[in-house]
Amino acid sequence: MTQSLSDLSDQILSAARRAGADAADAIAVDGTSLSITVREGALEQAERSEGIDIGLRVFVGQRQACVSSSDTKPETLITMAERAVAMAKEAPADPHAGLADPSQLARDLDTDALELFDPSAEPDPAALQEDAIRAEAAALRNKDVSQVQSASAGYGRRRIHLAATNGFSAGYARSDRGLSCVAISGTGTGMERDYDYDSRVFQADLRDAEEIGRIAAERAVERMGAKKPKTGAYPVLFDERVAGALIGSLLQATNGMMIARGSSWLRDAIGQEVLPSGLSIIEDPHRVRVTGSKLFDAEGLATSKRAIVDKGVLTGWTLDLATARKLEMESTANAARGTGSPPSPSLTNISLTQGDQSRDDLIKQMGTGLLVTSMIGSTINPNTGDYSRGAAGFWVENGEITYPVNECTVAGNLREMLRSIIPANDGRMHLSRVVPSLLVEGLTLAGD
Repeated sequence: MTQSLSDLSDQILSAARRAGADAADAIAVDGTSLSITVREGALEQAERSEGIDIGLRVFVGQRQACVSSSDTKPETLITMAERAVAMAKEAPADPHAGLADPSQLARDLDTDALELFDPSAEPDPAALQEDAIRAEAAALRNKDVSQVQSASAGYGRRRIHLAATNGFSAGYARSDRGLSCVAISGTGTGMERDYDYDSRVFQADLRDAEEIGRIAAERAVERMGAKKPKTGAYPVLFDERVAGALIGSLLQATNGMMIARGSSWLRDAIGQEVLPSGLSIIEDPHRVRVTGSKLFDAEGLATSKRAIVDKGVLTGWTLDLATARKLEMESTANAARGTGSPPSPSLTNISLTQGDQSRDDLIKQMGTGLLVTSMIGSTINPNTGDYSRGAAGFWVENGEITYPVNECTVAGNLREMLRSIIPANDGRMHLSRVVPSLLVEGLTLAGD
């Protein structure tokens, strides 16, 4: 009979105690992943992996160490615990390290209500292959598509259990189902590439394979004949597909680790306006059927809905226990961890206030400028917020898309950019990061 993750976690915590740890926590993860890729109607690659991993963090006084293993035999767990304690004894003391007080621990542990796991049977590899073939065939039906770079379908499921010597012990399961297609239009130096994809918790929610292939092809064809845009200062509309990265730059600057190091361009901005006054960024870890949802964080604290930015004003940082202690604040229950490292602050689900205009409305409003649909590279100064990224998309003249563009750079300062954003109403509600298309005035474009 397969050993439960709860029993496995209890065993390694007991081994840590016997080895001399004053306190410890453990994470056990098992799962399966399956990925199928097709090319020219035939199977190109099939991958399947399954296994179990366990991570242990021990404390000796205020010294800590982490170890991990994919071998869960009893003798291995004992060796892991002994090595972790020996490592902790040699580690420097950290006055901020330590487990949560039992009074801080989450009480609601029934994750089933969040619907993070599809109980239906694992899809047959032949069914995944058929989905990928259908997506590829749909893309190739577009006469201007020269080839499909890849069409892939995948499935994954994981069980996670967290336990600690402070009394916390809870687990949950997650599943995901994905489908993607990358199409190429044109030939030679005139080739252009674009994609479409979908990823869901439940198979039944996944978009149709033919729709994904068709949209990937249409996007690739729309980019044919791309050229560099004009150099100068213009409004830039970040398409919904890339707008999340812009808001992500703000969220990264609110991470407690960056604040504790003093390396964030928002380090003194609590209580200041960082977005237009009508916009908020809400973290909601309890959204149903959304991949980032969780009832408790990696340190066992109860998660809750909060406004990171409230009506334009920054309200606080994203914190785990250690960064909260460094900053003399309370944890926001945002700890996340893998099996081989200690917890660190990480967000769950976020959403930006959506506007009352469509993306097309904003294109008309911007007059002359750039619609960005894809980005490459990133140069962001974490201390000043100076921002520069390679971009491609479409040039807009007099409120109308006129031609595709590539090989250009968009630059500005994040503090100024974010305070002028105008959101559309096209954020996709099933995503963990719900951010609509965003219009930003007066950015610098480097093109011809």
